[in-house]
Amino acid sequence: MGYGTYLLKRVINSLMVLVLVTLITTILFTSVMDAEARARIEEQIRQEFARLPPEQRAELLRNQTKYRLWYEGKKRFYEIQYGLDKPFWYRVLKRTMEALMFSFGESTSVTGWNGERDVATIILQRLPNTILLFTSATIIVTIIGLYLGLKAARNAGKMLDKVTSIYALLSNSVPMWWVGMIMILVFSYQLKIFPSGGIQSIPPPPPGLPTVLDYLYHLALPLITVIIVSIGGWAYVVRNVVIDIMHEDFVLVARAKGLPESIVLYRHVLRAAAPPIVTIIVLSLIGSLGGAIITETVFKWPGMGMLYWTAIEQQDIPVIIGQTYVFIFLYVLAFLILDIIYGILDPRVRVR
Repeated sequence: MGYGTYLLKRVINSLMVLVLVTLITTILFTSVMDAEARARIEEQIRQEFARLPPEQRAELLRNQTKYRLWYEGKKRFYEIQYGLDKPFWYRVLKRTMEALMFSFGESTSVTGWNGERDVATIILQRLPNTILLFTSATIIVTIIGLYLGLKAARNAGKMLDKVTSIYALLSNSVPMWWVGMIMILVFSYQLKIFPSGGIQSIPPPPPGLPTVLDYLYHLALPLITVIIVSIGGWAYVVRNVVIDIMHEDFVLVARAKGLPESIVLYRHVLRAAAPPIVTIIVLSLIGSLGGAIITETVFKWPGMGMLYWTAIEQQDIPVIIGQTYVFIFLYVLAFLILDIIYGILDPRVRVR
């Protein structure tokens, strides 16, 4: 199978998976959205009834038939407005198409920086903060962890390997938010080197370079925290993958030929270890776009994770659903990217 045909099949498969998963998610969320819309309708009817003139309210309360007709008329009006008069399958298909076009409607309580209610706009405002924190940290962790993992595998059983393994065990035994609280306690309240949270000083600095430097100043402590917690596990995973491959026959043959150890490691071992390492890198980068709910909350960092927490706390269903759809799209895109990379790294996968 040629690479073009392989790529076309993978793109079509990814689109089918995206549509199917979005459809299933919409079916699951439609009942929740309908219940939330009906509760909103009841609240709007109560508010509208409270705004009626006193004599009209008294008349409706005396005459239950008139009140029922008035109530049913208002309920019907709002059901048409919210699309609840349409069949269930129609609402599911309509919301699926809207989700695929990144149209998530308006939030009920969460707002954007300037009071925006559009869910897509709110998500796009929070996404850059998460990218600068977690995606930047993931890139740094990947580079350093790859280097340390290769060095530890090359010196298996020696001091560097033991230190890497112990550090990986320790760093993965404590939650990131707990380390974040310790970092805030030490570097913010004791040493007073970094701010305890947020993305901007109060009062804010002048526009331009001072604003950028102030943003980086607030970014430093959470970024260092994420790197400290994540780097040990990354190095340990790379170390184990590389050690397994270093015992393969083709590596032993390369060494028997008298090739330098650096060439054996970087040309033979690392090339064979590329698929699993690339998988971890891509999934880590995509996963970083979702942020971390508790960590961002600890540092008061207004990213995707804190947005999720705020939406859950305020029961803002449209925002929760919008972020869920965005994560679905990102993960389907990640697996498509992995398929494309695998087709380049290992031509054998194209025959499937």
